[in-house]
Amino acid sequence: MSSTGIVGLIAGEGRLPFLVAAGAKQAGMKLVCVGLVDTAEPSLADEVDVYYSVAIARPGSWIRKLRRHGVSRTVMAGRVAKRRVHTPWRIMRYMPDWRAFRIWYWRLRRKDKHNENVLCALAEELAAGGIVLEDSTKYCTEHLATVGLMTKHRPGPSLESDIEFGWAIVKKLAEMGIGQAIAVREREVIAVEAIEGTAEMIERAGQLCKARGWTLLKAAKTNQDMRFDVPCVGPDTIKSLAENGAKCLVVEAGKTIIIDKPETIALADKLGVSVIGH
Repeated sequence: MSSTGIVGLIAGEGRLPFLVAAGAKQAGMKLVCVGLVDTAEPSLADEVDVYYSVAIARPGSWIRKLRRHGVSRTVMAGRVAKRRVHTPWRIMRYMPDWRAFRIWYWRLRRKDKHNENVLCALAEELAAGGIVLEDSTKYCTEHLATVGLMTKHRPGPSLESDIEFGWAIVKKLAEMGIGQAIAVREREVIAVEAIEGTAEMIERAGQLCKARGWTLLKAAKTNQDMRFDVPCVGPDTIKSLAENGAKCLVVEAGKTIIIDKPETIALADKLGVSVIGH
């Protein structure tokens, strides 16, 4: 098989790598996957043609394994918890290879360690090794959020007012790299996402807002690089929103993946959560 019929997958946590794998197979591609150890779901191995478990801080091994099978283009999908970077003895725990050191101490020299800078430096290092990162949504575009109301359940006037109030704020926060989500009720911000991630922020918002009836707004960065860190929501998001008193979810259309979209939208209708693409 020529390299044009082969694609790589660098897999992190969650369902997104499975959606990418299904889409790539449907497109007739041979799929070679490197799954990050203690991060990617082991069952992903059953959904791809070739699977390797690789260390998170050894990108040199990713490159070697992908190139061994003729891969020159790859997709990176799935979460890697940011808190893993902020652990004691992280150098000893992850045993980085020379490419990881080159990313951190050469490509990122004089740059801050914002997620996007780190990922761009990783993409540059992969390209130097002959692996080009592609749009992470390329094989799962049917799961992207669309403009407007996606559920049958509609938000009331008070929620529409919160959406109008909150959207400019969440876009500004995303631009600054603080987080990509906020919780709003009665035109007041009650919680802001930071390094803990959206799931834990939702729980915090529920604890802070006992009156319930709040809205979660989640945005992409101003110049979102679709190769990585694309905002995602899914069934677990909807369940948590309902459990914690939210009534509306607003996401950025065309730049947010709704995991298992038909099932997620149906669940939102069942639980009374409006889902809107802005």
